[in-house]
Amino acid sequence: MGPMSLLWLRFALGCYFIGLIYAFVALSRTSDLFSRIALHAASLGMVFHFVSLTELFLSGQVVWASVHNGESLLAFLSMAFFMVIYTIYQTTSPGVVVFPVVFFLTFVAAVDEQPVLLTQFVSHKGWLIAHIILIFTGYAALVLSFGASLLYLLQERRLKSKKATSLISFLPALEVIDQIGYRSLLLGFPFMTLGLLTGSVVAMTTYGHVDFLDPKILLSLLMWAVYMVMVFTRWNSGWRGRRAAFLATFAFVAALAAWAANYFSAIHRFAAS
Repeated sequence: MGPMSLLWLRFALGCYFIGLIYAFVALSRTSDLFSRIALHAASLGMVFHFVSLTELFLSGQVVWASVHNGESLLAFLSMAFFMVIYTIYQTTSPGVVVFPVVFFLTFVAAVDEQPVLLTQFVSHKGWLIAHIILIFTGYAALVLSFGASLLYLLQERRLKSKKATSLISFLPALEVIDQIGYRSLLLGFPFMTLGLLTGSVVAMTTYGHVDFLDPKILLSLLMWAVYMVMVFTRWNSGWRGRRAAFLATFAFVAALAAWAANYFSAIHRFAAS
């Protein structure tokens, strides 16, 4: 990551820090003013973040193949999904989960050099970049769906306890939270599917086959299968509420396992830069 790109990313990190503070404050009290400040700070952070990613892209390197650049891209896409949801529902409540995740990813990306994904044998770099962008967009949708699931379970528990807390007034109705999680899935599933397909193209053109027993590929397919079950059960069986929230949480855990598999995969792994 070049010095200018890193500088812009750290400016973004400073803006996201305001969102992080908002996420913790919102758990105990509500403030429309602070909500607007956090939203504007996150928007400004996205501008700095976009400049950082653009700087990387224009550098002419295969930049998405490093851990920090991948985490930076995932943070940006997660914030972009949050902004889409905010535009539709006019609520910053998912930021309670999304803002800390975005801050953490950006912080890790902004520190120092990290391992890179071994791609020296990849002959079709365009397919690789498409694979990473698509799959990370699917990951970002999972982050938002996971956030909505946590909010749903939290709001449901607070409502059942019949205790009037500021958090209940801060969060939207259960139906709205449920819809946020559902729409996030619908938005992200096509990207996740296309991401896996383009990854298969990269594997076939590079190695001549797809090793389905490789930890990365196996866990990615598991994650996609859970993702598909989530969409199918919501669409066909009408699964909502608590069951859908727990399934979204499981899918998020599967996504974390698939990411961690980058360190153990034989053909899709991170190594020291």
